[in-house]
Amino acid sequence: MKESAVSTVKDLGPKGFGAKRLLVATGNAGKVEELNRLLADGDWQVISLKDLALLWQKEELGGLPPLTGPRESVEAELGRRYAQLEEKMAETGATFEENAIIKAKGAAEFTGLLTLADDSGLEVDYLGGAPGVYSARYAGPGKDAQACNELLLQNMRAAGAGQRQARFKTAVALASPAGELYITEGLCEGSIGFAPQGEGGFGYDPLFVLSGGTKTMAQLTMAEKNQISHRGQALRKILPILTGLLAKNYSQKGALDL
Repeated sequence: MKESAVSTVKDLGPKGFGAKRLLVATGNAGKVEELNRLLADGDWQVISLKDLALLWQKEELGGLPPLTGPRESVEAELGRRYAQLEEKMAETGATFEENAIIKAKGAAEFTGLLTLADDSGLEVDYLGGAPGVYSARYAGPGKDAQACNELLLQNMRAAGAGQRQARFKTAVALASPAGELYITEGLCEGSIGFAPQGEGGFGYDPLFVLSGGTKTMAQLTMAEKNQISHRGQALRKILPILTGLLAKNYSQKGALDL
């Protein structure tokens, strides 16, 4: 999440700075695009953590003054602000819900923006629910998805076909600057295969065999995955709440901008 360099983004999309804003507390461009598709018909702008670098240089945000001066000093202050935000969003929770809440509330309080955050992962019954909240770093810091998949298969080498039940789980938290908090969840049941299958998706998708079928998540089209995925379920549940909150047109400080 560290974004110490000055943003090279020229604007925040066709709706620009005048639109109502939703901060998605992630650096994942795919998640931002997913929200943009869901909110395509509304007069709002979905922005990511990376976009904050541009906003911080243009206007007051969350009580922090706009950044001016030499490039070196701007970059240094951006680094400090991102470090403070990262500390407020540290995933110290024991559950997906706790982590999603920490990130959403921390970012909303720091930026004064309506904020959506999620935490997702894989739970395997044979492993007592692991990797759980450690899904992304199951194989250790800096290890990639392939290393995590290889470790998962290694740890399940003694598990038979009837012992491989698993599920993807997502918790989505929506926090307003005024202190409102909403949480939704999504589940996708399945099992862990004996070898990777499929070229699509990411993370554990090539090992996750969907319940009642033979395909892995990585063998689905994007449209098919969006219909059944844990994250898609949670986002669709939060959408009516999100639409209502965005309709209030929260200002940066959390008051209604009427």
